[in-house]
Amino acid sequence: MTTPAFDLETAAAEVEAVVTAVADTDFDRPTPSGISVGALLAHIVGFTEAFRQGATKEMLGRSQPPAPGAALAPDWRDRIPAQLKALAAAWREPSAWAGDTEVGGVVAPASQMAIFALDELVIHGWDLARAIGAPYAPPASDLAVLQGFLRDTPREGIPGLFGPVVDIPAEAPLLDRVLGLTGRDPAWSA
Repeated sequence: MTTPAFDLETAAAEVEAVVTAVADTDFDRPTPSGISVGALLAHIVGFTEAFRQGATKEMLGRSQPPAPGAALAPDWRDRIPAQLKALAAAWREPSAWAGDTEVGGVVAPASQMAIFALDELVIHGWDLARAIGAPYAPPASDLAVLQGFLRDTPREGIPGLFGPVVDIPAEAPLLDRVLGLTGRDPAWSA
């Protein structure tokens, strides 16, 4: 069995805290990712379940790319926290980290998919927090994993995943440097 390299629980809990702070009047606010808060919440519903399935490997050979413009589930206030907990629990299993898995029609080593899941949680948690003005402080250990993962991001970004790299001073906080590698400006405001 493979030992989990990191735990998604703290990142999931940080996202949950921000999600619970979203007011119905926030749905149309812009986010740093270029979509509305409502659309980002719909994306969170989708990726939390997709990456949970990636941990269990239940969708090998059957996963589909996310549908653009998915509607936000009416029960999102209950669903997202439950799915965040299930996601973290699924990746706590040593078997989740072994072999290959599939998420959104992409097959990759499970350990790489876990990093993608962490990236989705941390970066979209920041997007959501920034859009609604909520506090957000992911742990340095999660940011260190992401910095290593994103370190070789091409300057022009990766279409569909990350925008062009934003230059951030080396002495800036680690969160700011990680955000810059995803094409986000840490000083973004609505």
